[in-house]
Amino acid sequence: MATACELSGQPVPTPNDSISLLPTLKGQPEQQAKHDFLYWEFYEGRGARAVRQGKWKAVRPQWSAPIELYDLTQDLGEETDLSQQHPDIVRRLATLMENAHTPSPRWKPPRPR
Repeated sequence: MATACELSGQPVPTPNDSISLLPTLKGQPEQQAKHDFLYWEFYEGRGARAVRQGKWKAVRPQWSAPIELYDLTQDLGEETDLSQQHPDIVRRLATLMENAHTPSPRWKPPRPR
C-alpha cells in the first residue's frame, strides 16, 4: 500500500502498517525502512499463520496447531523444526503472532476438533 501511495503521490491511509518498498526497487537498500517483524495469515487451508523476525520464522500450519520454528539462515526450505530447542523464541514469536492478528467478521477460525 505505501509503495503504491508513494509512487502516485498520495498519502498512506491510516491506520496502516505498510512501508514503501520504493528504495529497494530503486536500488537503494540502505534507505529502505524495515519492519520489526512480518506477519501473514491464510484464511484458506484452516487458517495458517506465520511471523518472521530476523532469521527466525514461526509457522502455525493450522489455526490450533503447535508452532513450528525455522532458522532461515540455515534452513531456507523449512525442513528442520527447531521449536523444541528454542521455546523462548517460540513464545516471543507467538506473542507477536497473537498481537498482529486482527479478528474479522468475515472469517471465523475453525473450532478445534
